[in-house]
Amino acid sequence: MPTPPPGPPPSSRSDTLRVAAFGALVYAQHDPAHLSRVSSPAYDLVTAQGRAGLAAADPHNVVRLILPGVDDDRPTAADPAATAASAAGTLTAWRASGVLTEDAGPALWLYWMLSADGSETTGWLAAVAVPENGSRAVLPHEDTYAPAVEGRRLLLAATRTDLEPIVLAHDPDADVAAVADRVATGRPTMTVADPDGVRHTLWRVEDADLLDRVVSGLGRTGAVIADGHHRFAAARAHAASGAPGSGSVLALLTPMGPGGLRLRAIHRVVPGLELTAAGGAAATGFTVTRLPVPAEGVVAAVHEWTRGSDRGRMLLSDGHDLLELSDPTTAVRDRVPTDQPASWRALDVVLAHHGLVGALWGLPDDPAHVLVAHDPDEALRSAQETAGVALLLRSPTPDDVAAVARSGARMPRKSTLFVPKPRTGLVLRPH
Repeated sequence: MPTPPPGPPPSSRSDTLRVAAFGALVYAQHDPAHLSRVSSPAYDLVTAQGRAGLAAADPHNVVRLILPGVDDDRPTAADPAATAASAAGTLTAWRASGVLTEDAGPALWLYWMLSADGSETTGWLAAVAVPENGSRAVLPHEDTYAPAVEGRRLLLAATRTDLEPIVLAHDPDADVAAVADRVATGRPTMTVADPDGVRHTLWRVEDADLLDRVVSGLGRTGAVIADGHHRFAAARAHAASGAPGSGSVLALLTPMGPGGLRLRAIHRVVPGLELTAAGGAAATGFTVTRLPVPAEGVVAAVHEWTRGSDRGRMLLSDGHDLLELSDPTTAVRDRVPTDQPASWRALDVVLAHHGLVGALWGLPDDPAHVLVAHDPDEALRSAQETAGVALLLRSPTPDDVAAVARSGARMPRKSTLFVPKPRTGLVLRPH
């Protein structure tokens, strides 16, 4: 992950991170097989079918907390307050029965991920103070969807627990990296492999000198939200309640640059929109080219296309055919708001939302009309299942994201996918 361009130097303590050790809530059993059964991806990566499979894998899978059902036999019900109360009851029961146990004292957690391709990501789990309004310590780069924020806030208020971490990409700090290298030579506290082939290894750190070095080092940095915009917004809203522990949020802090995260695009699916109609409407503002489907098939072609880097191009597919959109006209580009920074206006995802989905297809950007898919396979599958069309995008660069965040602008909701993802359920933070 390339180092983003430097932003303005911090003007005060409020413009840098404030982190602290915390008392964690963890599963009593730490063996890899058990952790594999009770952990899950982040809540927004779990489909209804995936939720059912995780819940069936173990009666204590964390999905019953992050995506609770009132009767716990179905995915999240329509009443967020009821499901939040259900999660709180489940959490209380698990703590009382010893399924989950709380640390005796505060600690930080070194978190190391080894991906299937051999790339490594290192970070620290810490309690990060929710910055005051106007602070540049934690910069979001995406818009949020208000109902989703409220659902997470209700869950936070009911459980009084950070059930999964947000992910922050912080300015590199040599001392923080040096402590990580030292800690990683010791015996890990827990390790587990996820279904994507990522190995997660964690070390609990309570040595006072090491904690001070990490806290001080991270306190010299600022960060961009890589994952968890809705959870961060929920934490900020919950902090206004003044409830004990509500002033901080559990975060995995990873460095920008070497040892940090990688970036992928998030794609769109419009149910019920037929490919010919979608391409016809798009042709009023783009050059539309039908691409040949190779012998390897549509999926292979889409994966190859998404690895490209040309700007101003999008791909449409119904799972059978491929249409490439290029050369957006001035009329389409003019639909992108001009009151935003150039870094924001240049993004393909912005052109897709304002120029294509909004202007040419005439659709609002909400989950009722535009679905999101976190990889091309999911997008193509969803397009076929909904008799719709997949809108496939190429990834912005980390520099793009940092530039947007530091300009104070926001990308459309669900624009970026930073990988790898921490595993939910390994470490929780009770308030």
